[in-house]
Amino acid sequence: MIRMLEDGDNAAWRELWTQYLDFYGSRLDAAVYQRTWSRLLDPAEPVHGALSFAGGEAVGLVHYIFHRSTWTEGDYCYLQDLFVAPALRGGGHGKALIAHVYAEATAAGASRVHWLTHENNATAIALYEQVAERPGFIQFRKTIIAK
Repeated sequence: MIRMLEDGDNAAWRELWTQYLDFYGSRLDAAVYQRTWSRLLDPAEPVHGALSFAGGEAVGLVHYIFHRSTWTEGDYCYLQDLFVAPALRGGGHGKALIAHVYAEATAAGASRVHWLTHENNATAIALYEQVAERPGFIQFRKTIIAK
């Protein structure tokens, strides 16, 4: 079962989000956790989140963001974060979470869902090649530190 995040999901979401960040060797300040959680629950924000459940327990999460594009009249949808508890990978939760985002993007009139993964994440790449095409673009970025 997949459903959108609700007020009472903070502890389950935080646990999965922390595991996801650990997977990528990242840490966030408590203020970022709180700001992200607030954004995910705010209907005025373009940021959304959902959980996947097995046996009544949250086992996966997805975050996605609707944003403008210069290439279309409508929005695109950026699938920013996808995580399934390691013990349940391969059981369809990741694919179901992606399908959830596809359905939400379709309902919102978005013309594209796109995302990134690390080049060494072979498990994720194997799933993504089943549900999307690889366009061949390479990401470049520059971290900006606010003064």
